[in-house]
Amino acid sequence: MKESLWTKHDVRIACGIVYIDGTLTVPNHPIGLIIFAHGSGSSRFSPRNNYVAQQLNQAGFATLLLDLLLVAEDQDLENRFNISLLSSRLASAVSWAAKAESLSSLPVGLFGASTGAAATIELAGKKDFNLKGRIYALVSRGGRPDLAPQSSIENVNAATLLLVGQNDEPVISYNKRVFDQMHCTKSMEIIEGASHLFEEPGTLELVAEKALKWFKKNLHPKLTQDAKS
Repeated sequence: MKESLWTKHDVRIACGIVYIDGTLTVPNHPIGLIIFAHGSGSSRFSPRNNYVAQQLNQAGFATLLLDLLLVAEDQDLENRFNISLLSSRLASAVSWAAKAESLSSLPVGLFGASTGAAATIELAGKKDFNLKGRIYALVSRGGRPDLAPQSSIENVNAATLLLVGQNDEPVISYNKRVFDQMHCTKSMEIIEGASHLFEEPGTLELVAEKALKWFKKNLHPKLTQDAKS
């Protein structure tokens, strides 16, 4: 029987008095862990984020796709834009991964879409998050990083890539404003011909390609430390 290239299973992560669900995929010899924070109205079953995750898996990255909100919570539009809540749930996932035997030694990257991008920015820029130094790279796809607190935007030290569709105004403007305020290693790229959901032929493939390249380049403790000095 041919050996599987990775293992995939569902996980439940404690966040205070509630539990959030996730899908964890771990290659045989993982080189890093990418945690996905989905946007408003989406879930860990998002076909777009699953496609990106599969490309990362094939390159050796473990991935954790999360439902940051419970089903009942997601029915309330306010919760979808409660960046502090989303960020706290994401923090619980990072802390959980730091204690998991198969993941604890891996450098962590975050991939955020829409409001999920704001949650990654808030978490990566929090001064009081004791695992902040474990997060080395961020990628935002069609994100709303402008919804993150100003202090977090300015304090992010993880290498950050902002990907926005060419036809996704005013999200382009939101991302440009945040990009100018960040002091970390950073890049912003406009995906030609893409709308907010990157449904146009070839655009999601470009997102996956650029995300993979970014994580391969920046998901290393030494590189991040060099960028700070």
